[in-house]
Amino acid sequence: MSRKKQKYYVVWFGRSTGVFSSWDECERQVKGIDGAQYKSFDTEEEARQAFDDGADMYLHPGIRRVIEKKNLLLLPESERPVYPSLAVDGACSGNPGMMEYRGVDAATGNEIFHFGPVAGGTNNIAEFLALVHVLALLQQKAAADQVHAEQLLTLPIYSDSRIAQSWLRKRKCATKLLENSENRELFSIIRRAENWLNTHAWRNPILKWKTEEWGEIPADFGRK
Repeated sequence: MSRKKQKYYVVWFGRSTGVFSSWDECERQVKGIDGAQYKSFDTEEEARQAFDDGADMYLHPGIRRVIEKKNLLLLPESERPVYPSLAVDGACSGNPGMMEYRGVDAATGNEIFHFGPVAGGTNNIAEFLALVHVLALLQQKAAADQVHAEQLLTLPIYSDSRIAQSWLRKRKCATKLLENSENRELFSIIRRAENWLNTHAWRNPILKWKTEEWGEIPADFGRK
């Protein structure tokens, strides 16, 4: 009778975390734990490397591909982007000009929403509205999906715009652009966004995308 091959088990989230040399030890750490994160490996060396790399690298293949493609493995885990997460970005042809924005899955780049183009906007307004849009969308989805509501309401969101994040904190689009006949539709959208911010609270972390270290934000329109 052939001897059963030794397996090693990594627990990233459980009662205790680390590398375990038997399923019984692993099971004691994860059984009954909601959202426990664990996986088996053929060698202890692989298991210890996996524990250091973090769960996202092994439990979410799409995230692993993104991290490897951008050479983010060269960075410590604490200095890499957080996954799963969403990313938003805006674009404007002219200042003011035709403006649009979108949100994507930060790991895969899959587009989740897109708005525009609309006339008479700026890049800062686009970035601001993108943040409000994604927050409102996540709350809408959470209300319709109670099973995953907590995940949706705490999902990190990346933006590469400090100005847009500042406006979001102030709950006010502090643009110096004046309303006129060309951008009247846009200003109506801005007022709705400000009203939403002043009547809702949110818990999603709004994080700064580190472009110099990680490359362009996944939601980038690629027009630079």
